[in-house]
Amino acid sequence: MATTTIQIKRRNLRLLETLKVNMDAKSYDEVIEKLVAEKTSVPDDMFGADKGKLLRFSEKDRLEDRD
Repeated sequence: MATTTIQIKRRNLRLLETLKVNMDAKSYDEVIEKLVAEKTSVPDDMFGADKGKLLRFSEKDRLEDRD
């Protein structure tokens, strides 16, 4: 997974550090992910609904609609 750097105020860093401990999170990313999921109320089952159900494209699939 790609990572990025963001600028935040020191106060927010301290808040994230506190939340990380309180939430028993392994990373700041995990803290942010939990907070966003909580705030948006997006059910977990919306993501990956077809996980494990979809098959990779075969060579036949790639050439199916070509003349």
